[in-house]
Amino acid sequence: MSYLEINTWFITGVIVVTAVLFFLGVRPSLRAMAASLLVVGVLTAIFDNAIIGAGLVAYDESTLSGVMVGLAPVEDFAYTLAGAILIPMVWEALGKFGRTSS
Repeated sequence: MSYLEINTWFITGVIVVTAVLFFLGVRPSLRAMAASLLVVGVLTAIFDNAIIGAGLVAYDESTLSGVMVGLAPVEDFAYTLAGAILIPMVWEALGKFGRTSS
């Protein structure tokens, strides 16, 4: 199984959870989500390239799509994208549906 196939399953799960939460009225700030994605995307690019360049991480080329951001395969960014979407959704859901102390 390729990294792209694994990421497709992972991102599909994030989309399902996001859709359910959105249907339930969870609406985080899109501006905050976009800013978070930009920041963590840049950090992911920097640190992924650093650890790959240093030889700490290596990939089986046959499992990659071939699309690279520097030395980092684009598949590495799926978790960044998922986090930038899912974490604000869950945070808002906890605020909306979470129990408060009495």
